[in-house]
Amino acid sequence: MAERITASRTSPVAHLEERMRAATVSGARGVSLAEWPYITMVNLRVDPSSEAADRIGKTLGAPLPRRCGHTGVSGPHTVVWLGPDEWLVLSQAEGATVASELREALAGDPGSVVDVSANRTTLELSGPAARQVLEKGCPLDLHPRALGPGQAVSTTVGPVAVLLWQVDDAPTYRLFPRSSFADYLARWLIDAMSEYQGPEIP
Repeated sequence: MAERITASRTSPVAHLEERMRAATVSGARGVSLAEWPYITMVNLRVDPSSEAADRIGKTLGAPLPRRCGHTGVSGPHTVVWLGPDEWLVLSQAEGATVASELREALAGDPGSVVDVSANRTTLELSGPAARQVLEKGCPLDLHPRALGPGQAVSTTVGPVAVLLWQVDDAPTYRLFPRSSFADYLARWLIDAMSEYQGPEIP
């Protein structure tokens, strides 16, 4: 009988963990980079005006966000607006469970629920200098007047397409690149952080 081989899931930037930790800067110019691997991500498409959307909102514990940049949070779930009829559900719950519950709420109505957890990873950039680091390669206006806590938008950082979510006003940002581009983006961010390791100029 052939031996059964079980593949274990690996993070696309696990090999950079030490480099990310070493790049951490403390103090008034502080910034740090870490990965949050294996967060559940479920892509959801449904007509926002449908009864199915209402049922899905009840399942998630909050209505689906209706505007660009908006997010909704309830319990272990954060729902990010991607388009007029598309959302990304981020969750601390197990992916198969979340997808199953959303499919049940869809109840055969037009729409789709796809577990895309392996498609992206999560990088968290935080600290007083985090916005300045991102501004080196992000075309968006990241000033608090334009982007604040709880908002998430699709953009690029360097040449990499990401979903960018500002979690709080520390500021803390979570970036969701495709797994195949995560190594490049992590290295780009480490390099962009390097200037803050020097002495602060008065």
